[in-house]
Amino acid sequence: MIRGPYDGVRNILRFNWPFYLAATIGVVVMSIGAALVDRPGVRSIFAAGAIGSVIGMVITLGVSHLIYDRSDLYRFGWLDRALPGVTPQRAVFCQTGFDETSALLARHLPATSWTLLDHFDAARMTEPSIQRARRYCPPAAGTESAPSDAWPVAAASADLVFGMLAIHELRSETERAAWCAEAHRVLRAGGRVLLVEHVCDAANVLAFGPGALHFHTPASWQRSWERARLRMLDEFRVTPFVRVFVLGPQ
Repeated sequence: MIRGPYDGVRNILRFNWPFYLAATIGVVVMSIGAALVDRPGVRSIFAAGAIGSVIGMVITLGVSHLIYDRSDLYRFGWLDRALPGVTPQRAVFCQTGFDETSALLARHLPATSWTLLDHFDAARMTEPSIQRARRYCPPAAGTESAPSDAWPVAAASADLVFGMLAIHELRSETERAAWCAEAHRVLRAGGRVLLVEHVCDAANVLAFGPGALHFHTPASWQRSWERARLRMLDEFRVTPFVRVFVLGPQ
């Protein structure tokens, strides 16, 4: 699997096209209003709304292109810091309905044996964007469906548990703590959990506006993994918008 130079931003548009269509229609309507309305104050409001909407879409798509297409995120150079001098023998990769990462990881770490788990729950993960993403990119061959709190993986059998831009779909701290507890359970001595996530912070609010509220705060993540008796060994960013949390047993 090879990512194209615009796959990231194209996926954003494919999975969220109703939002962008509605925003575009709104820009057209406000632009027409700004051109036709005689009252200067109302015309200014229409014009400001149209310009603001365009700027917001440009920023969101531009940042998405930077993160998903232009950065090191899917090139995995950052794994040298997260796993210094270590090649995991056995690893668990977890997704929640959309997997564009496991095949790339398998190419990057060819000596690692991967178990692929899908925590997608159609009854609970009902966002239309997730449904569209799943239709466009079904689970990879060999992926096992598994509850996020009960994995079909033996205890103390994995060197690495990997969750990338997925575990935030477990919406409550309790659910995320249960996921972290399972990650702890399956780790061998010296194993690591890698959580790669957007968080709800200033950078993501500026980039994604209200969409950043879909992410969780760093404090919420910390409460979840500490409930599972994990501790943070390292934290760093891949771009200002994505954080990597390296966790291990307490």
